[in-house]
Amino acid sequence: MRVAILSIGDELLSGEVTDTNASHIAGRLYDCGARVFRHLTVPDEEEAIAQALTELAAASDAVIVTGGLGPTPDDYTAQAAARAAGVELELSQEALDHLAEFEKRIARPLHPANRRQALIPKGCRLIPNPLGTACGFVVPLGGAQLFFLPGVPYEMERMLAETVLPELAGRLPAPWRRITLKVFGIPEAAISERLEGAIEADAPLQLAYCVKYPEIHVILRAATADAAHLERAATEVRKRLAEFLFAEDDDTMDLVLARQFRESGLTLALAESCTGGMIAARITAVAGSSAYFLGGNVTYSNAAKSRMIGVPPELIERHGAVSAEVARAMAEGARAAEGSDLAVSVTGIAGPDGGTPEKPVGTVYIALADAGSCRVERCNFQGDRDRVRSITCFTALNMLREHLLIRHGAAVRN
Repeated sequence: MRVAILSIGDELLSGEVTDTNASHIAGRLYDCGARVFRHLTVPDEEEAIAQALTELAAASDAVIVTGGLGPTPDDYTAQAAARAAGVELELSQEALDHLAEFEKRIARPLHPANRRQALIPKGCRLIPNPLGTACGFVVPLGGAQLFFLPGVPYEMERMLAETVLPELAGRLPAPWRRITLKVFGIPEAAISERLEGAIEADAPLQLAYCVKYPEIHVILRAATADAAHLERAATEVRKRLAEFLFAEDDDTMDLVLARQFRESGLTLALAESCTGGMIAARITAVAGSSAYFLGGNVTYSNAAKSRMIGVPPELIERHGAVSAEVARAMAEGARAAEGSDLAVSVTGIAGPDGGTPEKPVGTVYIALADAGSCRVERCNFQGDRDRVRSITCFTALNMLREHLLIRHGAAVRN
């Protein structure tokens, strides 16, 4: 089955918005056994949309379209769909009823402009939208079925899952199985070298790498009928990447760490300088983190390091705020201040300014303190300010994961 995706919106072509919809659709289709053969993005222009619809319909069995179903004058998708299908727009009573019900649900009147969303190509079939004002619709064009969905991601994802994929299911081949192994701390080239010969040359599998900075995902895919080959290959890959593997499939570093803390019964405190609270934000993004996360201090200035967590001013004066000595004092001070079992601190130069020949931009010290010791690591990260802060955060979380795994036997799926 040939499936195409059409994304609509000036904001996608200007770079103001990243097209996460197309990625989500392609991934869900792949899991169902269909591979997208083409993806187009066009601006909010009726002629461009209509031309793309005609072109894709001629080469596809199904086209999934997102965007341009809103209530504003630059939303041309319905008009373009009608133009491509050679029909008029008509006011749909079903769509109007949906708008009325939505208005009742949110307990406030909808703007009159929303009535434009009830204008759809004549004779088409609606796709329910349980989360928003814009119903989708299905338009037959040539031998293809065109599925029109709103551009709002959470609305689109729900409608895709509940209507579009079930409708396509009977026409799709057998679904694929996928195992995603997530690794950190090893470059892509080194992963490839370690995995040389891990998969038999004639095995009915696909091996792919996906960089999601600072993680690297090793992806194994196989048809459902070849599940045994997939499991054997995954076992071998796990063995070869064991010391770098932190999660699989839908698991994340944050979820793995949360599970480790719950199982270990230990508590945590933080002291952050260059990351400005990023580590605390990731930890508290997981529900239930209050059971083990006692508190975090953003000690950005030297004065704050001394005032909030007791770092001696003379220590900062002697060694500098970005130093192993200050990182250690920050971790031990945070642990004492919160009364936690563990504490992590970070202090570094994220840039773009502030570097020196001895401590260039990207120099970061990360410390992890427990009751008996304090481990400090100096890291030399590359990239701009955002990348340095991002990888600092991830490295600190990974240090915690390794500590819990090795010293306290907290389980993690590897």
